[in-house]
Amino acid sequence: GPWIFGAFRVLAKLKFLRGTAWDFMGRSVERKMERQLIGDYEVKIEEILTTLNTNNYAVAVEIACLPEFIRGYGHVKDNNVAVVARRDEELRRKYAGGEAQVVKIQEAADVLH
Repeated sequence: GPWIFGAFRVLAKLKFLRGTAWDFMGRSVERKMERQLIGDYEVKIEEILTTLNTNNYAVAVEIACLPEFIRGYGHVKDNNVAVVARRDEELRRKYAGGEAQVVKIQEAADVLH
């Protein structure tokens, strides 16, 4: 009902608590996983940038775009994280080997499901 708008106004005023010890929503397993994924992504991109060249550029772009496919909540997000992790492993092997052929993640997701 209309009461939810009042609740949203209260939550909006508590926005300054995000990321602090008082952020009770930030302690959930899903939020912790999201923060871990961000940290892992930053490390991965730093590693890629040290070895980037014209032969592996297309694969590097595909790796960099993988987080776009992590969507949803709960089990939906968990499934997407698993699909992206498998695809990331494949692409990193190709990147290390210098292979230029890339299979788009949607094609890989269709095969995995």
